[in-house]
Amino acid sequence: MTTPTLEAGANIMAEPVADLGRREQAKAERRQKIMRAARDMIRETGDMNLSMRELARRAEVSVATSYNLFGSKRAVVMAVLEDERDFVQKYHKLDVANAIERIFEAYELGYGYFVQDPDFYRPLWRALLTAGGRDDDTGLASPERQAQTRIAWHALLTAAQEEGLLSPSMAVMPMERALSHLAGGTLLSWAVGTLDTEDLMASVGLGYGLLLSAAATPEGRALLERKIKAYQSILMQNAAQRP
Repeated sequence: MTTPTLEAGANIMAEPVADLGRREQAKAERRQKIMRAARDMIRETGDMNLSMRELARRAEVSVATSYNLFGSKRAVVMAVLEDERDFVQKYHKLDVANAIERIFEAYELGYGYFVQDPDFYRPLWRALLTAGGRDDDTGLASPERQAQTRIAWHALLTAAQEEGLLSPSMAVMPMERALSHLAGGTLLSWAVGTLDTEDLMASVGLGYGLLLSAAATPEGRALLERKIKAYQSILMQNAAQRP
């Protein structure tokens, strides 16, 4: 009787690993198919309340597979939202001169997604902003997501204070909350169709500029005044071009 060589033993061990790799790849491919189908359905219907049966049909998988891979339609929507956003990678690549510029570059980076694909993001934000705290499959305002956003904005505002652009006498938390409320109100107007997509980014930017000016140092205020004038100009040009 021959003794198995080390190479033979390695091949025996590799076979189940290879099978596992193929299964995981197949699972990942099915997830992507389901997410692509969900994106298309949201764009076509403007409805977040996806039919799991129709979703499975479009993705060419079984309904059971959809539930096994995601668990619920809310989980599908959350996965689609995260898949659409490579914000973190782009944010860390921002090349800016100061903390005020970073605040506006960060917000423009985030809102750029909405402006480029309003048919997809409008329904998402309509669900987010009008869910009213219900425990249903469309509520996207998770405590974790809100906490992450607050931490990020707290860091941006603190950096502006440290650079002498915002007054240290103004508490960061109220500023962050005020910016959040301003953005939420503007996004709600956009989500329900009372604010045009072409005005969305400039409307939020103008609001941010005016609000931060109240807490700015003279150096910071000079930077913000340029932002305010630029956003005002965009909004006035857009208004003039409408019939």
